[in-house]
Amino acid sequence: MYPLPVERWRPTSRTLYKISLPIALVVWLLPMLAVLLTSIRSSDELQQGDYWGWPKHFALFENYGTALTQTPMLHYFANSVLITVPSVIGAIALASMAGFALSTYRFRGNTAVLFAFVAGNFVPIQILMIPVRDMALRFGLYNTVWALIIFHVSFQTGFCTLFLRNFIKQLPFELIEAARVEGASEWTIYWRIVMPLVRPALAALGILVFTFVWNDYFWALCLTQGDDAAPITVGVAALKGQWTTAWNLVAAGSVLAALPSVLMFFAMQKHFVAGLTFGASKG
Repeated sequence: MYPLPVERWRPTSRTLYKISLPIALVVWLLPMLAVLLTSIRSSDELQQGDYWGWPKHFALFENYGTALTQTPMLHYFANSVLITVPSVIGAIALASMAGFALSTYRFRGNTAVLFAFVAGNFVPIQILMIPVRDMALRFGLYNTVWALIIFHVSFQTGFCTLFLRNFIKQLPFELIEAARVEGASEWTIYWRIVMPLVRPALAALGILVFTFVWNDYFWALCLTQGDDAAPITVGVAALKGQWTTAWNLVAAGSVLAALPSVLMFFAMQKHFVAGLTFGASKG
Protein backbone atom coordinates (compact mmCIF):
# COMPACT_ATOMS: atom_id res chain seq x y z
CA MET A 1 0.00 0.00 0.00
CA TYR A 2 2.86 2.35 0.86
CA PRO A 3 6.02 2.77 -1.26
CA LEU A 4 9.04 0.86 -0.06
CA PRO A 5 12.08 2.75 1.25
CA VAL A 6 14.90 3.14 -1.25
CA GLU A 7 17.12 0.85 0.83
CA ARG A 8 14.70 -2.03 0.27
CA TRP A 9 14.49 -1.66 -3.51
CA ARG A 10 16.06 -4.15 -5.86
CA PRO A 11 19.71 -3.36 -6.69
CA THR A 12 18.90 -2.57 -10.32
CA SER A 13 16.08 -0.19 -9.42
CA ARG A 14 18.19 1.48 -6.75
CA THR A 15 21.07 2.00 -9.19
CA LEU A 16 18.76 3.49 -11.84
CA TYR A 17 17.27 5.79 -9.21
CA LYS A 18 20.68 7.05 -8.10
CA ILE A 19 21.69 7.70 -11.72
CA SER A 20 18.45 9.37 -12.80
CA LEU A 21 18.16 11.66 -9.77
CA PRO A 22 21.20 13.86 -10.58
CA ILE A 23 20.14 13.98 -14.25
CA ALA A 24 16.65 15.15 -13.29
CA LEU A 25 18.16 17.73 -10.94
CA VAL A 26 20.40 19.14 -13.68
CA VAL A 27 17.49 19.31 -16.14
CA TRP A 28 15.36 21.09 -13.53
CA LEU A 29 18.12 23.57 -12.68
CA LEU A 30 19.17 24.24 -16.28
CA PRO A 31 16.68 27.10 -16.95
CA MET A 32 17.65 28.76 -13.66
CA LEU A 33 21.33 28.51 -14.51
CA ALA A 34 20.61 29.98 -17.95
CA VAL A 35 18.84 32.96 -16.35
CA LEU A 36 21.71 33.51 -13.91
CA LEU A 37 24.29 33.41 -16.70
CA THR A 38 22.21 35.73 -18.89
CA SER A 39 21.89 38.22 -16.03
CA ILE A 40 25.69 38.66 -15.90
CA ARG A 41 26.29 38.48 -19.66
CA SER A 42 27.14 41.60 -21.68
CA SER A 43 24.83 42.93 -24.38
CA ASP A 44 27.48 42.38 -27.07
CA GLU A 45 27.56 38.63 -26.41
CA LEU A 46 23.76 38.43 -26.57
CA GLN A 47 23.73 40.29 -29.88
CA GLN A 48 26.23 37.75 -31.22
CA GLY A 49 23.90 34.92 -30.25
CA ASP A 50 26.01 33.57 -27.40
CA TYR A 51 23.32 32.39 -24.99
CA TRP A 52 24.66 29.17 -23.47
CA GLY A 53 28.41 29.61 -23.36
CA TRP A 54 30.32 30.82 -20.35
CA PRO A 55 30.36 34.65 -20.30
CA LYS A 56 33.55 36.13 -21.67
CA HIS A 57 32.96 39.51 -20.03
CA PHE A 58 31.07 39.64 -16.74
CA ALA A 59 28.60 42.52 -16.56
CA LEU A 60 27.26 41.76 -13.08
CA PHE A 61 27.34 45.26 -11.63
CA GLU A 62 26.45 46.89 -14.93
CA ASN A 63 23.32 44.79 -15.54
CA TYR A 64 22.02 44.78 -11.99
CA GLY A 65 22.89 48.43 -11.51
CA THR A 66 21.02 49.36 -14.67
CA ALA A 67 18.03 47.25 -13.64
CA LEU A 68 17.88 48.98 -10.26
CA THR A 69 18.67 52.58 -11.22
CA GLN A 70 17.50 53.08 -14.80
CA THR A 71 14.22 51.14 -14.57
CA PRO A 72 11.33 51.41 -12.05
CA MET A 73 12.34 48.10 -10.40
CA LEU A 74 12.63 49.67 -6.94
CA HIS A 75 9.13 51.12 -7.32
CA TYR A 76 7.79 47.71 -8.37
CA PHE A 77 9.63 46.12 -5.45
CA ALA A 78 8.05 48.57 -3.00
CA ASN A 79 4.60 47.83 -4.43
CA SER A 80 5.18 44.10 -3.99
CA VAL A 81 6.13 44.65 -0.34
CA LEU A 82 3.05 46.82 0.22
CA ILE A 83 0.87 44.11 -1.32
CA THR A 84 2.47 40.96 0.08
CA VAL A 85 3.04 41.81 3.74
CA PRO A 86 -0.55 42.94 4.55
CA SER A 87 -1.95 40.06 2.48
CA VAL A 88 0.05 37.46 4.42
CA ILE A 89 -0.80 38.98 7.79
CA GLY A 90 -4.48 39.42 6.96
CA ALA A 91 -4.97 35.95 5.49
CA ILE A 92 -3.22 34.16 8.37
CA ALA A 93 -5.00 36.25 11.02
CA LEU A 94 -8.46 35.55 9.59
CA ALA A 95 -7.64 31.90 8.89
CA SER A 96 -6.31 31.28 12.39
CA MET A 97 -9.52 32.59 13.96
CA ALA A 98 -11.69 30.66 11.51
CA GLY A 99 -9.62 27.50 11.97
CA PHE A 100 -9.87 27.85 15.76
CA ALA A 101 -13.65 28.17 15.57
CA LEU A 102 -14.11 25.28 13.14
CA SER A 103 -11.85 22.95 15.12
CA THR A 104 -13.06 23.65 18.67
CA TYR A 105 -16.73 24.68 18.41
CA ARG A 106 -19.55 22.29 17.60
CA PHE A 107 -22.39 24.12 15.88
CA ARG A 108 -24.88 23.45 13.15
CA GLY A 109 -23.32 24.10 9.77
CA ASN A 110 -19.73 23.52 10.91
CA THR A 111 -19.12 20.92 8.21
CA ALA A 112 -20.88 23.05 5.57
CA VAL A 113 -18.65 26.03 6.35
CA LEU A 114 -15.56 23.82 6.16
CA PHE A 115 -16.71 22.41 2.81
CA ALA A 116 -17.21 25.96 1.55
CA PHE A 117 -13.58 26.76 2.38
CA VAL A 118 -12.47 23.54 0.70
CA ALA A 119 -14.63 24.11 -2.39
CA GLY A 120 -13.21 27.60 -2.84
CA ASN A 121 -9.76 26.12 -3.39
CA PHE A 122 -11.01 24.15 -6.40
CA VAL A 123 -12.51 27.13 -8.24
CA PRO A 124 -10.34 28.01 -11.29
CA ILE A 125 -9.10 31.53 -10.78
CA GLN A 126 -9.56 32.36 -14.47
CA ILE A 127 -13.36 32.28 -14.22
CA LEU A 128 -13.19 34.93 -11.47
CA MET A 129 -11.31 37.41 -13.64
CA ILE A 130 -14.30 39.35 -15.03
CA PRO A 131 -16.39 39.61 -11.81
CA VAL A 132 -13.37 40.53 -9.67
CA ARG A 133 -12.27 43.17 -12.18
CA ASP A 134 -15.82 44.59 -12.34
CA MET A 135 -16.02 44.77 -8.55
CA ALA A 136 -12.68 46.57 -8.38
CA LEU A 137 -13.90 49.12 -10.93
CA ARG A 138 -17.26 49.54 -9.19
CA PHE A 139 -15.72 50.23 -5.76
CA GLY A 140 -12.98 52.47 -7.13
CA LEU A 141 -10.18 50.06 -6.21
CA TYR A 142 -8.91 49.31 -9.70
CA ASN A 143 -5.22 50.04 -10.21
CA THR A 144 -4.56 50.32 -6.47
CA VAL A 145 -2.60 48.11 -4.12
CA TRP A 146 -5.76 47.71 -2.03
CA ALA A 147 -7.44 45.78 -4.83
CA LEU A 148 -4.67 43.18 -4.80
CA ILE A 149 -4.49 43.10 -0.99
CA ILE A 150 -8.23 42.51 -0.60
CA PHE A 151 -8.30 39.87 -3.30
CA HIS A 152 -5.29 37.96 -1.98
CA VAL A 153 -6.61 38.03 1.58
CA SER A 154 -9.98 36.75 0.37
CA PHE A 155 -8.57 34.08 -1.90
CA GLN A 156 -5.82 32.82 0.41
CA THR A 157 -8.00 32.69 3.55
CA GLY A 158 -9.79 29.54 2.38
CA PHE A 159 -6.60 27.55 1.91
CA CYS A 160 -5.10 28.91 5.13
CA THR A 161 -8.23 28.04 7.11
CA LEU A 162 -8.20 24.47 5.87
CA PHE A 163 -4.48 24.24 6.64
CA LEU A 164 -4.69 25.64 10.19
CA ARG A 165 -7.94 23.92 11.09
CA ASN A 166 -6.31 20.53 10.60
CA PHE A 167 -3.34 21.50 12.75
CA ILE A 168 -5.46 22.94 15.56
CA LYS A 169 -7.68 19.85 15.45
CA GLN A 170 -4.64 17.73 16.38
CA LEU A 171 -4.08 19.63 19.63
CA PRO A 172 -5.30 17.92 22.84
CA PHE A 173 -8.79 19.25 23.47
CA GLU A 174 -8.19 18.77 27.21
CA LEU A 175 -5.96 21.87 27.14
CA ILE A 176 -8.84 24.02 25.96
CA GLU A 177 -11.27 22.43 28.41
CA ALA A 178 -8.84 22.99 31.28
CA ALA A 179 -8.42 26.65 30.30
CA ARG A 180 -12.19 27.12 30.21
CA VAL A 181 -12.55 25.53 33.65
CA GLU A 182 -9.94 27.97 34.95
CA GLY A 183 -12.05 30.84 33.64
CA ALA A 184 -10.02 31.83 30.58
CA SER A 185 -11.90 33.67 27.87
CA GLU A 186 -12.11 32.34 24.34
CA TRP A 187 -9.81 35.09 23.12
CA THR A 188 -7.26 34.18 25.79
CA ILE A 189 -7.45 30.50 24.79
CA TYR A 190 -6.97 31.42 21.17
CA TRP A 191 -4.10 33.87 21.71
CA ARG A 192 -2.26 32.43 24.73
CA ILE A 193 -2.72 28.68 24.24
CA VAL A 194 -3.58 27.70 20.68
CA MET A 195 -1.43 30.16 18.70
CA PRO A 196 1.86 29.37 20.51
CA LEU A 197 1.28 25.65 20.02
CA VAL A 198 0.77 25.97 16.25
CA ARG A 199 3.61 28.42 15.72
CA PRO A 200 5.52 26.02 13.40
CA ALA A 201 2.39 25.67 11.25
CA LEU A 202 2.01 29.45 11.14
CA ALA A 203 5.61 29.82 9.98
CA ALA A 204 5.20 27.21 7.25
CA LEU A 205 1.94 28.78 6.13
CA GLY A 206 3.49 32.25 6.12
CA ILE A 207 6.23 31.08 3.74
CA LEU A 208 3.72 29.44 1.40
CA VAL A 209 1.37 32.44 1.28
CA PHE A 210 4.28 34.86 0.89
CA THR A 211 5.51 32.87 -2.11
CA PHE A 212 2.03 32.67 -3.65
CA VAL A 213 1.33 36.40 -3.32
CA TRP A 214 4.83 37.63 -4.19
CA ASN A 215 4.99 35.52 -7.37
CA ASP A 216 1.46 36.34 -8.51
CA TYR A 217 1.31 37.68 -12.04
CA PHE A 218 -2.20 36.88 -13.24
CA TRP A 219 -4.14 39.07 -10.79
CA ALA A 220 -1.51 41.78 -10.83
CA LEU A 221 -2.06 42.00 -14.60
CA CYS A 222 -5.87 41.97 -14.26
CA LEU A 223 -6.22 44.53 -11.46
CA THR A 224 -3.48 47.03 -12.33
CA GLN A 225 -2.65 49.20 -15.30
CA GLY A 226 0.56 51.15 -15.68
CA ASP A 227 3.26 51.50 -13.05
CA ASP A 228 1.34 53.04 -10.13
CA ALA A 229 0.31 49.84 -8.35
CA ALA A 230 2.08 47.18 -10.42
CA PRO A 231 4.14 44.63 -8.42
CA ILE A 232 7.54 43.35 -9.40
CA THR A 233 6.19 40.44 -11.46
CA VAL A 234 4.49 42.88 -13.82
CA GLY A 235 7.57 45.10 -13.66
CA VAL A 236 9.81 42.33 -14.97
CA ALA A 237 7.47 41.79 -17.91
CA ALA A 238 7.49 45.55 -18.56
CA LEU A 239 11.26 45.45 -19.09
CA LYS A 240 10.64 43.92 -22.50
CA GLY A 241 10.80 46.55 -25.22
CA GLN A 242 8.38 46.97 -28.11
CA TRP A 243 10.93 46.32 -30.85
CA THR A 244 13.93 44.88 -29.04
CA THR A 245 14.58 43.45 -25.59
CA ALA A 246 17.68 43.59 -23.41
CA TRP A 247 17.44 40.03 -22.13
CA ASN A 248 20.31 40.54 -19.72
CA LEU A 249 18.28 43.25 -17.95
CA VAL A 250 15.17 41.07 -17.99
CA ALA A 251 17.17 38.20 -16.48
CA ALA A 252 18.64 40.49 -13.84
CA GLY A 253 15.16 41.75 -12.97
CA SER A 254 13.90 38.18 -12.75
CA VAL A 255 16.66 37.25 -10.32
CA LEU A 256 15.90 40.31 -8.20
CA ALA A 257 12.20 39.42 -8.22
CA ALA A 258 12.85 35.84 -7.09
CA LEU A 259 15.43 36.75 -4.45
CA PRO A 260 13.04 37.66 -1.56
CA SER A 261 11.15 34.36 -1.77
CA VAL A 262 14.37 32.35 -1.87
CA LEU A 263 15.91 34.27 1.03
CA MET A 264 12.77 33.93 3.13
CA PHE A 265 12.63 30.20 2.53
CA PHE A 266 16.24 29.64 3.57
CA ALA A 267 15.84 31.94 6.58
CA MET A 268 12.70 30.06 7.73
CA GLN A 269 13.67 26.61 6.48
CA LYS A 270 13.82 25.07 9.95
CA HIS A 271 10.37 26.39 10.85
CA PHE A 272 9.01 25.39 7.44
CA VAL A 273 10.07 21.74 7.85
CA ALA A 274 8.85 21.70 11.45
CA GLY A 275 5.49 23.10 10.39
CA LEU A 276 4.98 20.54 7.62
CA THR A 277 5.87 17.64 9.97
CA PHE A 278 3.92 19.03 12.92
CA GLY A 279 1.71 16.30 14.34
CA ALA A 280 3.15 13.63 12.05
CA SER A 281 4.07 11.40 15.00
CA LYS A 282 2.72 10.84 18.47
CA GLY A 283 4.42 9.92 21.68
